[in-house]
Amino acid sequence: MAEKDYYKILGVSKDASKKEIKKAYKRLAKKYHPDLNKEDPDAVEKFKGVNEAASVLGDDNKRQQYDQFGAAGSQSSGYGQGFGGFDFSDFAGGGGSFDFGDIFDALFGGGGRNRRSTGQQRGSDLRYDLEIELEDTASGAEKTIIIPRLEQCKKCKGTGAESEADIEICSQCHGSGMVTQMRRTPFGMFQSTTTCPRCRGHGKEIKKECPVCDATGLVKKTRKIEIEIPLGAEDGTRLRVTGGGEAGEKGGPNGDLYVVIHIRPHKIFERHGNALFLEAQISFTDAALGGEINVPTLDGKAKLKIPSGTQTGTVFRMKGKGIPNMRGLGTGSENIKVTIEVPTRLSSKQKKMLEEFDKSLSKKGFLGL
Repeated sequence: MAEKDYYKILGVSKDASKKEIKKAYKRLAKKYHPDLNKEDPDAVEKFKGVNEAASVLGDDNKRQQYDQFGAAGSQSSGYGQGFGGFDFSDFAGGGGSFDFGDIFDALFGGGGRNRRSTGQQRGSDLRYDLEIELEDTASGAEKTIIIPRLEQCKKCKGTGAESEADIEICSQCHGSGMVTQMRRTPFGMFQSTTTCPRCRGHGKEIKKECPVCDATGLVKKTRKIEIEIPLGAEDGTRLRVTGGGEAGEKGGPNGDLYVVIHIRPHKIFERHGNALFLEAQISFTDAALGGEINVPTLDGKAKLKIPSGTQTGTVFRMKGKGIPNMRGLGTGSENIKVTIEVPTRLSSKQKKMLEEFDKSLSKKGFLGL
């Protein structure tokens, strides 16, 4: 009888990793399992061969023995047995439909789904959307927000029991938080460990529940929290308050609070990065002769010098009058775009003066004439 080559059956190399073996097994098991290949008379045998190869190569100790002694010693070493008379309903609860997940877990350990629960669970994170003014980002500010959240019950200190005497060891798992079950597989009996359904992995039972929190260990509270707005905060900036979220179960740590900043539109300024933009009107005479105007800034009024001959649409830049950089890399500028205000009503004297002025101008070059 020819020696079985488990690597060849799975189509992997001899130095294949366990991940590669799992991947090959999953592909071939789906390809050959009898529920999907009822018309193929060889499907059952092929499927058994794939399972046998995976049961050996998927186990470090069995794989080492196989690499050293080959498949000849399989009967004495215990692997590769139990395929004769295999009933696929063993993995289907008697329903006749093969559960690939069960056999995969039996071979490779369930991918961590059967880890023991410690009982303690971290609390949920919370999000709060906070609207602020543009001025708050320029000078910094402190805001008080009110958060509804779950907090640890003070009466039972999060245990969920009326008193410590009312906390007992779980009668089903005996305090381990896990229960062990035996199941039949193509390779014999396999042992699996799962979270205890009675205590949900806590390892303890409550004989008399806390009347305040109904055994949850948590109560709903409203809490005021101070939030510091950083200089230069932008729309969408997310601030993290460690431990500001909900309390964890069974004394677990609190979750975090995330405050998302939203900046209200300003009636004067537009913000682009750390720079501010606004428009200001100047008189015809200031534009022609020069002058000085007052312009708004985030910290009060400031004087802006208008040079003579200023044209409409000119942008003046005031350094350091914008928004501070969040990383401390200086402060942006305030940019003022000026437009020239044309008077709509003139007295007869003003009209005459403008006419005189107009006559004094050389029209050469106007409109290309």
